[in-house]
Amino acid sequence: MKPLKEFTIPFVGLKDGAHHFEYKISEAFFQHFEYEDFNDVNIKVNVILNKKTTLLELHFEVSGDVNINCDVTNEPFNQGIRNDFDLVVKFGSEFNDEFIDILIIPHGTHDINIQQYIYELIVLAVPIKRIHPGVIDGTLRSDILKKLEELSPDSHKERQDEGDDIDPRWNTLKQLLTDK
Repeated sequence: MKPLKEFTIPFVGLKDGAHHFEYKISEAFFQHFEYEDFNDVNIKVNVILNKKTTLLELHFEVSGDVNINCDVTNEPFNQGIRNDFDLVVKFGSEFNDEFIDILIIPHGTHDINIQQYIYELIVLAVPIKRIHPGVIDGTLRSDILKKLEELSPDSHKERQDEGDDIDPRWNTLKQLLTDK
């Protein structure tokens, strides 16, 4: 995958100390990664690069919202996200990214590309189970929710309690539970 130039930080010309970088992330960023779970993206990423004589410290802060589809109703909604991450960049004989929060780059490298770290921070900030806030508080009305309620086991049990005819074979099986 070709690195995006705007996410490459040339640190060779920077003085020691803190340097601030700000990025606006849109849907085009995720198209580059061929990630299609988001309908729309409005995210702000702040990166603070603290340059020291022997290493670099990067602090990432991600905030904003992504428009995704609900796992229950498939209705689109805006999910707010926040995430942060610290990365230490050291210099060594060869490239090594085995550790989560330590990156070793070869001596003589003059820039670092952070697009992969930003991508992972955003994707990992989205909850695994995506539920529309209207489903949680009961304000969302949709055909899918009505059908789910009809088919739920609780509503089936209520219909049985109302006096629907029960197969007599089940009554015999229920006696096994009470005959202990």
